[in-house]
Amino acid sequence: MQLPYSGELEVQYLSRLFDNTSESYKYFWFQAIVSKVLGGKIFITYEELVNEMIADAWYMVTEYHLNLGPKDTLEGLVNYLQEISQMKSSEKKDNIINYLKNCKDKEVLRRKRILTKNVPYRIQAPFMNHVKGKEWDVSESELIAKINSESRLMYYFDRLNGMNTTIRIHQEWIAYIQKNQEIMKGWLQYRMILYLQRRNPSVPGIADKLNPPQERRLEKVQKYWKMLLALRPMAEIYGHQILDEKDISIDHFVPWSYVAHDEFWNLHPTTRSINSSKSNHLPDWNTYFPLLVRQEYLSYEMLWKYDVIHSEFEKCAKEHLNNDEIRRKVYRKGQTLPEFSAVLEEILHPIYISAQNCGFKNWIYSEGEKKL
Repeated sequence: MQLPYSGELEVQYLSRLFDNTSESYKYFWFQAIVSKVLGGKIFITYEELVNEMIADAWYMVTEYHLNLGPKDTLEGLVNYLQEISQMKSSEKKDNIINYLKNCKDKEVLRRKRILTKNVPYRIQAPFMNHVKGKEWDVSESELIAKINSESRLMYYFDRLNGMNTTIRIHQEWIAYIQKNQEIMKGWLQYRMILYLQRRNPSVPGIADKLNPPQERRLEKVQKYWKMLLALRPMAEIYGHQILDEKDISIDHFVPWSYVAHDEFWNLHPTTRSINSSKSNHLPDWNTYFPLLVRQEYLSYEMLWKYDVIHSEFEKCAKEHLNNDEIRRKVYRKGQTLPEFSAVLEEILHPIYISAQNCGFKNWIYSEGEKKL
């Protein structure tokens, strides 16, 4: 993906910002700068940028369990922050940043400072003529003085003062970012996806996991299950509560935050409160998969028994069955319960194990459980 040409700026060096990247925070540092520039900032403190980085990485780490690197400093900080703050994995970005502004925890402050040790200086290395080799191995103040003597950088250092150290964005780069903001954001997202795919080779839907979770549209699936309930009462699989059309919630058996899709064979009905309790955890396989199979097989039997159910199933399939081979395997007519169970397990179990390996926690429902 090419960045737009500029007659005034050496854009070719910008395209090399992420060469030899072993940890994620180069991406988050530059993304934070772009965000602040588009918000009208010229002078930006380390504190502002690091808080932005943590908030941007929050969902990837806590909601989607993405690996940002073998010993990634930013990932470790996000995990520690969630542990001490008890903020939800789906916490709003503004709330995360406000918490960070007021956080006095010594370990958080120490880890935030670590994030500023190298990347503010070395990220601009492709632009530099004079700072090379052993010239990097000097004090912070000496390094800033050397960098400020360069002539073509994106930003310079206005003052050195710990987390209040301030960078000043070059006016021509501000104009370039503002003019080409959509291409810049797309280029940055593309590079981020490539990096995360290398770090998470077995995780599906990386492109859907760069931003906060969005509300998913499952109205057709909900309508389908309500039609089934009108014909035959049934219990949901976790708390064995009889399902009511007025209190029905569609659950992703393997959490959406791992699969990043709404495929029909991974969806089933439960109650709103139980779905909230389950959150993005993995239901215990041995406890709940047999119950899921029976519920899904009941649906399977009824779609072949009732024309009205089959018609509603076809409407769901247009949006929620996107693999023709899986559709033929799971929903072909004439299967016994053991046959249906074997096919569903063949599809679902490898995904379940992969999510487990990525750190999604095992869950068993207990009656009276509160929302997590």
